Order: sequence, then C-alpha cells, then structure tokens
Amino acid sequence: MSEGTDLKELKRRMDGAIAAFKSDIASLRTGRASANILDPVTIEAYGSRMPLNQVANITVPEPRMLSVSVWDKSMVGAVERGIRESNLGLNPIVDGQSLRIPLPELNEERRRSLVKVAHEYAEKAKVAIRHVRRDGMDGLKKAEKDGDIGQDEGRSLSERVQKMTDETISDIDRLLVDKEKEIMQV
Repeated sequence: MSEGTDLKELKRRMDGAIAAFKSDIASLRTGRASANILDPVTIEAYGSRMPLNQVANITVPEPRMLSVSVWDKSMVGAVERGIRESNLGLNPIVDGQSLRIPLPELNEERRRSLVKVAHEYAEKAKVAIRHVRRDGMDGLKKAEKDGDIGQDEGRSLSERVQKMTDETISDIDRLLVDKEKEIMQV
C-alpha cells in the first residue's frame, strides 16, 4: 500500500462527503430565493420521473420569487403538479408556459424545523466521514499485519488519518453553524 495514494484517496472521499453536505444544505430554503430549492423536485415526464431542471429552466427574478420556464408546453401541468406535491410548501402560479413561485415568509416554527433538517444532513455527512476513516484504519491494520508497513509507520499514518477526520468534521460543524445562522436570521 503506497502511503501517498491511500491518504489522497481518503482525503478525496472525505471531500466528497463535504461536497454532498454542501449540496444538501444549499437546497434548504432560507429567506432568500435560490434555484437550488427546487433540486429535490421530480416530474412525471415522457413516461419516467425526471429532475425538474431537465424539463425547465429555473431563474430567480426577485429575492422572494422563482420563475420556472417549461421547455415543452405540454409539460406545464406536470411541472406544476410536481412542485405542489414536493412537500416544499410552494404554490406555483401558471403564467402561460412558465410558472411563478412566490416564496412565503418563514415563520419561527418552520425555521426551527429547517435547522433540524440541517443537523440531520450534518450527521449523515459525519457518518460518511467516519466510514471513510474506518476504511482507512482497516487498510492500515491489514498493511501492518501483512508486513507492508512497520508498526511505527502504521501508528503515524493512523494519527494522520484521525487528524484528517477531525479537520473534516470540524469543517462540517462550521458549515452547519453558518447555515443555522442564515436560516434563523429574521
């Protein structure tokens, strides 16, 4: 097992967990409109379920308004239905071949529930990072057992893997605190 390649692979996987976490929290609705809000919406189109962004263009014309321009006029009803059924609390207004989606003001209860969801996303990312650490530690133990690396080198690499894990988890905590502030600000 080459030390450099293995640690780089572990770092890449941990960075992937952070990227997934950033994507998850970007979809959480705060007081401002963001096209990412509609990322979880899927539409029944052409005989299968498709992400909304594959059948329409999403823009943010105003801070509290989303605009969805549907490419195929026959899909407008399906897009409206998909947005309503997405449990995002959004009510689109059909305007020809496009939909306007006003974003209602968030109340305190909704903000708190969004913070809980953000914490769930953070915990999911931390678990993924711990799995990467476990895989790395198992690989080091196996390499040590097989005689590929010495005990001292194994201990040193284990400490580096643990340090990478701690840094990555603290990055997630920092991102979570920032998102929490963004959600709770009035």
